[in-house]
Amino acid sequence: MRTGVIGTGNMGEILIHALIDSKAVMPSELSIINRTEVKAKRLAEKLPGVTLAESIPKLVQTCDLVFICVKPHDIYPILAEVKDLFRPEQCVVSITSPVSTAQLESVLSCSCMRMIPSITNKVLSGAVLYTFGERCQDGWKMEMKEKMELLSREAIEIDESVTRAASDLVSCGPAFISYLTRRLIEGAETTGMDAETAEKLAECMLTGLGELFKQKEYTLAQLEEKVCVKGGVTGKGIAVLEEETGDMFSKLFKATHQKFAEDKQETAAQFGIH
Repeated sequence: MRTGVIGTGNMGEILIHALIDSKAVMPSELSIINRTEVKAKRLAEKLPGVTLAESIPKLVQTCDLVFICVKPHDIYPILAEVKDLFRPEQCVVSITSPVSTAQLESVLSCSCMRMIPSITNKVLSGAVLYTFGERCQDGWKMEMKEKMELLSREAIEIDESVTRAASDLVSCGPAFISYLTRRLIEGAETTGMDAETAEKLAECMLTGLGELFKQKEYTLAQLEEKVCVKGGVTGKGIAVLEEETGDMFSKLFKATHQKFAEDKQETAAQFGIH
């Protein structure tokens, strides 16, 4: 089975590495293309066996499974150009949250699904979110579940109504946590600790924390209870966090949902349906 990836930006490149490293796709079975050719060419040179496709139409004609890894407003123009080249037995996977499976199916006659990866998939960990289209064939559902389980710790099917919130946790979450950790490190630096030491300690803490959850030692609530001794130092720190964060995360989700709504409005205008 031949697989194609349209778009080799940040997430496209991460997906390509995850597919190959997990052996979900062999390099010799993979074709890639990008609007900026030099970017895809540079990636193909790093991955022996991977084919740099001549054009999007050529990729569509020669691949059974096609991942579309471009910005939301770029998906419809690409599909509109090559929709007649797709065959019913193929499967198309969009990795962007604002484009629904119904929108894909309104243009294409093949199996369609949405799969939202995470940067954590680069090390074959974390989660992958997915939603199958109504007409997605059972064979493709089985095939894609197997692939997603190879390149992540868990593949989680989500309903359209929670797409954005789920994406915030799984896909955007690493960036949010990285930002908060960086601010934690900056706070440590105010005590006189050097930046390099603070960063190393924070990295060790995050790695260990992840391992605790991986081994199912504690839930989030249990871990906080174990570390936060009543009246102790950690408790003082938690009290500051409770006061300072306030409704910060509610505002965060409100902002991401507002952007999501804008993107969905644009894609709805392109596809003609929500």
